[in-house]
Amino acid sequence: MKTNGEPERQGYHHGDLRRALLEAAEVELAEKGPEGFTLRGCAKRAGVSHAAPAHHFGDVAGLLSALAAEGFERFLKTTSARMNAADPGDARARLVAMGLGYIEFARANPALFSLMFSSRKADFQEDRLQRAATASFEQLVAGVGAVAGVAPLTTREGRRQLAATWAIVHGLAHLLLSQRMKFLQDQSSEELEEDLAAIVSRVLG
Repeated sequence: MKTNGEPERQGYHHGDLRRALLEAAEVELAEKGPEGFTLRGCAKRAGVSHAAPAHHFGDVAGLLSALAAEGFERFLKTTSARMNAADPGDARARLVAMGLGYIEFARANPALFSLMFSSRKADFQEDRLQRAATASFEQLVAGVGAVAGVAPLTTREGRRQLAATWAIVHGLAHLLLSQRMKFLQDQSSEELEEDLAAIVSRVLG
């Protein structure tokens, strides 16, 4: 493939370059954060021309939006896998499992998690990103609704429960990433998971 007359140095086949750029972008994001993120840096990591990222994604916001969309899709797979491993007849256990999946994803992908929830660099009006983020939120709404027995967004109490559940799970993820919970983290992974499950369960009443 050629871009502005420059051949791609690694000779990617059609369809491979976009994937290579997204993988390079995730590494660039992890090392430099949203503020230091550049298209040139991604191109260098992928071993392609400097023009290649702009050709596929337009600008920094376009590439970060695509990366954030992929992040939410992977996030949803993680939380869904956790939920599906729980007792299908126990709505409370499934919601706790979802929360543990939320924290699992955050700890495994800190830079991507920050881009998805804390950065303004991505464009959340972009179609794919908006769909992916909305799907993740709808999973949380459905999980809380299954426990409460009513659609949480339709009542004031339901909205409070939804906010409380989200806040405790997100807060735990953020505090663990910030190394602010040494008193919980200085134990085995099994014990930490048990404690996190107990904490998330408490907010459900």
